[in-house]
Amino acid sequence: MNALELVRATQAGLPLVPEPYEALAGRLGATAEEVMQALRGMLADGRIRRIGVVPNHYALGYRANGMSVWDVDEARIAELGPRVGALPGVSHCYRRPRRPGWPYNLFAMLHGRERAEVEAKVAQVAELLGPSARAHEVLYSRRILKKTGLRLG
Repeated sequence: MNALELVRATQAGLPLVPEPYEALAGRLGATAEEVMQALRGMLADGRIRRIGVVPNHYALGYRANGMSVWDVDEARIAELGPRVGALPGVSHCYRRPRRPGWPYNLFAMLHGRERAEVEAKVAQVAELLGPSARAHEVLYSRRILKKTGLRLG
């Protein structure tokens, strides 16, 4: 089993069985421990970034999904960004460069069953950021875009 074979075997997701590494090992002619060790090695050296769940928020009932965008003081963004990302209901949070006509540099995706739930989470973010946030907006999703990473042939 080489790394490329393992990536190809897992790029669409782990098998949805009680012992996914055993199932992969059977397909790749390896042991489950060899599969797990290879994945650990690829995580450690950066060939893969993470192994995680990609939920379908809509199927789980979270239909009010909003990307909150914030104009945060540059002197505080490195400190405050990770704190925003750790809040419940924030699936991802990242810093982006400002653009002409777009003053926002901190983005945090918020999920809720209804917009009122998302707005309550926006209030939590605003409270955490305090006066370091000069302005914000919430951009609500209108449809699901296909979420996939790189696919190797």
